[in-house]
Amino acid sequence: MTEPLWQKSATRIDAKIMRFLAGDDVILDREFFLHDIAASRAHVDGLANIGVVTPNERDAIARELDSLAEDFRSGQFVLDERYEDSHSAIETRLTERLGDAGRRVHTGRSRNDQVLVATRLWLKENLARLQTHCRDIARVCLDRAEIEALPLPGYTHLQRAVVSSTAMWFAGFAESFIDDARRARDTLAWIDVNPLGTAAGYGVNLKLDREYTTRALGFARMQVNPVAAQLSRGKFEIAVLDAFASALLDLRRLAWDLSLFTTAEFGFVTLPDEFTTGSSIMPNKRNPDVVELLRASFASVAAARTEIEQLLSLPSGYQRDLQFSKGSIFHGVRHGLMALELVPDLLARMTWNADAMRAAIEPQMYATDVAIEQAVAGVPFRDAYRVAAEAAASAGRGRAAEQSLAARVSPGAHADLRLDELRKRLDLLSA
Repeated sequence: MTEPLWQKSATRIDAKIMRFLAGDDVILDREFFLHDIAASRAHVDGLANIGVVTPNERDAIARELDSLAEDFRSGQFVLDERYEDSHSAIETRLTERLGDAGRRVHTGRSRNDQVLVATRLWLKENLARLQTHCRDIARVCLDRAEIEALPLPGYTHLQRAVVSSTAMWFAGFAESFIDDARRARDTLAWIDVNPLGTAAGYGVNLKLDREYTTRALGFARMQVNPVAAQLSRGKFEIAVLDAFASALLDLRRLAWDLSLFTTAEFGFVTLPDEFTTGSSIMPNKRNPDVVELLRASFASVAAARTEIEQLLSLPSGYQRDLQFSKGSIFHGVRHGLMALELVPDLLARMTWNADAMRAAIEPQMYATDVAIEQAVAGVPFRDAYRVAAEAAASAGRGRAAEQSLAARVSPGAHADLRLDELRKRLDLLSA
């Protein structure tokens, strides 16, 4: 491992302690490395603006940072155990190539605001991906809701309750994922603040050009107070994971429906072969493994959130405990995105078994319709309810599912799905 940035004397650093201190940082930092490089370039430009580095030094450092980024993308440069973390790798590379000019890159900057800004840029990027996935899922749901309106049993307490439809099912998940996309957008707006220039949490005796770095890095505003910047560590990560959790909770319920609907006992849905696997011992089996793992994916996000929350029993200012938050946020976000990315194709290609769904609709499922019709005719609802309950088995005889659905005119129900309104909301999020 190269000499740590914080090394001050010739005292030998114990290898076991260094391994514990570094942990998985250098491996995890591969995810944030390009953002760290971009922030380093903005920082050096800001230093040039206030005369701390010369224009020639700025240009030389910029060229080397661009070269390092390209070498990293191509695999010519590997961020590995030679370095304590990405920050030491960048400074080592610049110093090797540029000498004293490279040693100037850390002026007025701490590893605290360096990791903060790189992580913040990474969080913004992945919240944008979350929005995209949620919008894509919602769009597929709306598309299918517009063209399919098959009768589908509606369940409460996992018992057959009333007649529903595939259009209502798809529209329900469309609206939920539209809300999830909105939450991701709003979370991104909240965390869109630049911590670069807050140093170790107390500022520095340089008039850093923080307005410039805020613009250069594409932040909406500057995170003004250095103490507040440190207080946001962990808190912003939890907010991001909450946005992911919202989408993954909806995915869990969607996956639960598909898990049930694909069983032989229901038989409502057939999955594409690519989304199923075989049994290692039972030749007759096709298992909905992908759906089951989608159902389980919320656990990774919830675990990441819990780990970060447990780290935050801290006073103000930076504490090394926060190093562990990096792995949590990376694993939670990565798994959430991998899961959500699969869903649009799954929903677009799954097929409904109309005969099985219709066979599961029983006469007593029309009892609610009967009670409401009598109430409209003037019978007090509670009296109509009792009469319909007593005659539930016969109440729906002679009725058709399509008749029940056509009469379901309350806003949002089958006969008034308001898909255009939902599509407008989706389009506004896509603008």
